Amino acid sequence: MLDIRISQAQVVNEGTISTLDVGIKDGRIHAIGSDLSHLDAREVIDAAGRHLLPGMIDDQVHFREPGLTAKGNIATESAAAVAGGITTFFDMPNVKPATLDSDALEAKFAVAAGRAHANHAFYLGASNDNLEAIKTLDPNQTCGIKIFMGASTGNMLVDDPEILEGIFKHAPTPIVTHCEDTPMILENEARWRERFGEDVPFSEHGLIRSREACIKSSRLAIDLATRNGTQLHVLHLTTAEEMALFKPGPMAGKQITAEVCAHHLWFSDADYDTRGSLIKCNPAVKTAEDRAALRAAVMDGRIDIIATDHAPHTWEEKQNPYFKAPSGLPLVQHALLSLLDQVQDGIYDLETLVQKTSHNVADRFSIVDRGYIREGAFADLVLVDLNGETSVTRDNVLYKCGWSPFDGVTFKARIDATFVNGVKAYDGKTVNPVANGQRLSFNRG
Repeated sequence: MLDIRISQAQVVNEGTISTLDVGIKDGRIHAIGSDLSHLDAREVIDAAGRHLLPGMIDDQVHFREPGLTAKGNIATESAAAVAGGITTFFDMPNVKPATLDSDALEAKFAVAAGRAHANHAFYLGASNDNLEAIKTLDPNQTCGIKIFMGASTGNMLVDDPEILEGIFKHAPTPIVTHCEDTPMILENEARWRERFGEDVPFSEHGLIRSREACIKSSRLAIDLATRNGTQLHVLHLTTAEEMALFKPGPMAGKQITAEVCAHHLWFSDADYDTRGSLIKCNPAVKTAEDRAALRAAVMDGRIDIIATDHAPHTWEEKQNPYFKAPSGLPLVQHALLSLLDQVQDGIYDLETLVQKTSHNVADRFSIVDRGYIREGAFADLVLVDLNGETSVTRDNVLYKCGWSPFDGVTFKARIDATFVNGVKAYDGKTVNPVANGQRLSFNRG
């Protein structure tokens, strides 16, 4: 007997949309077919008129645990994630203490066990001091190695050229990079402080964390990867100029891949007037022309993956003047909805969206048995109603920080259910109190 049978869904998978039944048993997809009504099930979901997608795999979140849990934690933020159709997350290493060795990785897995509502993996952070830990890393212990090639929290800015070269040469996993040039940003901050004092308008953020700083650092990362044959994934790109650095077309066979975040596809610098510090993030939201170039790159294949960079801060912190207001946005609950809005506006097609949020992430990071709707794969799925609506208010935000940059927005679609390892983690209204996320497995030999 099946645990769940989802009947007559519009299944979006591997470049097609087909009306199918999907049967779930023991955490995995047991059967897929045009009619599975002959298979008994404990629960039958009539999905006629709705779309069934592989759950979004978000390869870039900051869930703030350990050490920064006033802002969020693995339990709260992963609950918000499954409510947003995200079934898997990769968490970043800039916590306290930073995740800089294998023991710290295992400590985070221990904290997540029984508390993460979504499947999970953790990045090993790079620093100027941990090259030996990187050299001895088990490539299947982590999703990848994160290098901050721009200002970041604590001891995680890697600016020693010899260390950078060594990391790119010896990394046993894909490297992911935050690319901004710190000296250029510091020079800009000094100039803007002379002009405005401490109360710089937030509309200046994209000029201070400038396009030139992004382009210079992205070029450096690509050069390092090219010379060393490194598998490189460049995170949260923001400028039209950077799109020219990446190859269009399918991701298969690429050594260097590129990513954009949901907020950079939604907001532009025009939104600083109304959203202010709430959309202050690094790299910065830039112009409408940059946003258009990023959207075009999603469709032509220069952008391979879409993620969130979910990074909550408390409301009180965000009310500070420019230099004291931290950068980062909470996004996992509404990122997929924002992307579905753009699908309905004709910016992308649904098949491409699934490619960038699920298939490509699974393939890029060699995740075992996830990211696709296939028999035998884990049943990580999201059922969406493109004719539903979702209004964002402070009352229905699930993040520990209690706010969203999308406050007041009504999205055109609705998340009706999210399944994690075959269990309904979200029913369209509430998150299952039993956390069912699992540690990811990777297939890297």
